[in-house]
Amino acid sequence: MKRVVNILLGACLCFAASIACDATVVAAQQSEATVNMPPKILVINREVLKPGKGGATHQKTESAFVHAMAAAKDTTYYLGMDAVSGASRSLFFTGYDSFADWEKEALAEQKNAALSAALDRAAVADGDLLQSYETGMYFLRDDYSLNPGTDLPHVRYFEIGVFHVKPGHEEDWTTIMRLVKDAYAKVPGVQWAMYERVYGGPDHYFIYVTPMKSAAEIDNNFANGPKFVEAIGKAGMKQLNSLMAESVDQDDLNLFALNPAISYVGPETIKGDPTFWKPAPSGEPKKKAEKAAQ
Repeated sequence: MKRVVNILLGACLCFAASIACDATVVAAQQSEATVNMPPKILVINREVLKPGKGGATHQKTESAFVHAMAAAKDTTYYLGMDAVSGASRSLFFTGYDSFADWEKEALAEQKNAALSAALDRAAVADGDLLQSYETGMYFLRDDYSLNPGTDLPHVRYFEIGVFHVKPGHEEDWTTIMRLVKDAYAKVPGVQWAMYERVYGGPDHYFIYVTPMKSAAEIDNNFANGPKFVEAIGKAGMKQLNSLMAESVDQDDLNLFALNPAISYVGPETIKGDPTFWKPAPSGEPKKKAEKAAQ
């Protein structure tokens, strides 16, 4: 279980990627940066790619989804990212204020025959590149979160960690998160939001995502480890180690790079950093992307 504790020490446990439509983004000015709050409901689509089918090949098939959404002027935006570590795979994050909003969007898509047909064609082409595809639905755990918010347009990487809590150890997990929150509250600049999976896999499955503007922030996050140890104290650290060993049976930590070519983001995100979010693999898609952003 030392690996699990190291994740808690090394990462800030930050998640602040708001990828819901503009109506679900709470914008504010803080240190001259826009703060995006995390959505209440997070839908994650996970694509594991066949060997050699990543990169430009996958970007080409994914661009069909982006073009279809832009042509329909759909306002349900999503972030696409590619794995830097682990198996060759891509993740897609879509956020909603509620499950009712998710249903509303799904029904609207079904009623739009042109959009549905375009998405179906794109799915067939993209499916030829995939080993597997799965969807998980998560809800925000405010009680396990601390001061979430990030400057989304300038985020470039997501460090994504997962925990699975053994059945019957829910109270232990609550104690773990209380210990972690209380200690990190004493470390300046630390923030995170945590999600629990509600559909798509085993119960008691939690994720956190650390947004980073550059890889240099990985070094900064790990530098917070000693500060955390000092804040939690010897007795608190002993209790945390014991609870983690007893209640957590799975942990993973991987790095993903945001990919604007496979993302469909709103005009506010594009406006925040148009140089990063507007590029496209060819002139025509770029024109379409620019037109959609206007």
